[in-house]
Amino acid sequence: MTNAALAEPVVRTENLSKRYGNVLALDHVSLSVSAGCTGLLGPNGAGKSTMIKLLLGLLTPDEGRATVAGCDVYTQALALRAFVGYMPEHDCLPTDWLAQDFVRYMGELHGLPARVAIQRASDTLYHVGLGEERYRAIGGFSTGMKQRVKLAQALVHDPRVMLLDEPTNGLDPAGRDEMIALIGRIAHEMGIHVILSSHLLTDVERVADSVIMLNQGRVIAQGPLAELTTATGAVSVRTRGQGAALAQALQARGYSVESDRNGYEFQVGYRSDEVYDAIRDAAVETNIPIMYLKRRSLSLEDIYLAGESGEPGPAGPAAQATTQVKEAAR
Repeated sequence: MTNAALAEPVVRTENLSKRYGNVLALDHVSLSVSAGCTGLLGPNGAGKSTMIKLLLGLLTPDEGRATVAGCDVYTQALALRAFVGYMPEHDCLPTDWLAQDFVRYMGELHGLPARVAIQRASDTLYHVGLGEERYRAIGGFSTGMKQRVKLAQALVHDPRVMLLDEPTNGLDPAGRDEMIALIGRIAHEMGIHVILSSHLLTDVERVADSVIMLNQGRVIAQGPLAELTTATGAVSVRTRGQGAALAQALQARGYSVESDRNGYEFQVGYRSDEVYDAIRDAAVETNIPIMYLKRRSLSLEDIYLAGESGEPGPAGPAAQATTQVKEAAR
């Protein structure tokens, strides 16, 4: 691969569209995926799986183009297979195969020599926590173990980019935690770029460096997670007992205050760090204990709900969605 290819974004699409009959699955999607772990978010039917299959060259778009690590998906499909790993959503494993044999075979399909594939299969299965079970038939595995086999076959050939479609699907909480930890190590310790498709916002928040949100086939927000979840113009305060007097004392000092229905929690408008001194002084003045005090930050759920309710603006979907939420928090 050339240096020019390495300088490209991990993934780039331009006006990518795909229809299934009368259903528009992707609607002129343009996006750019940076290095690290990127969460591809959206509800079921948002277009996530269609996007992944288009990036793999398994589907042909009706419009637009896509590149993965500088490789054109539709004119360099064979070259793409050598450095991309794919973990499908659905259970598609051969039940009568040993895990070792299946992962080794997948390595060979990606171009590894037979002896190298055998060793890589063993190493990869150990890495995903199946070292002791690698000579068992896949049909006897639990759901969590099958998910690990699917992860191992996507990883065995040391890909440059991995596309993971709902990797925590069907897992219990402990299994989800272990899978997300594995994905984090792959992206942040092994240096493999990961695109993690999920409808579970909390999973993505734990591991992703950036996010792309889809809804009804359109991008509603995209960008680095740290930028999207910036602090808002509000400080969250929770009191022990009714906080009406504290709120009034802050309003007398010129601060905007929005109380919750229960009267124990409210948002104080943030202008500068002096607001913390004002809250402290007002608490002493009114003799109301403060149980919680923190500058409010956006969650992925905030951003998703804001983007879902608005149209992408000229400044970009991410900027427009986060602006909506920040305005609402003031």
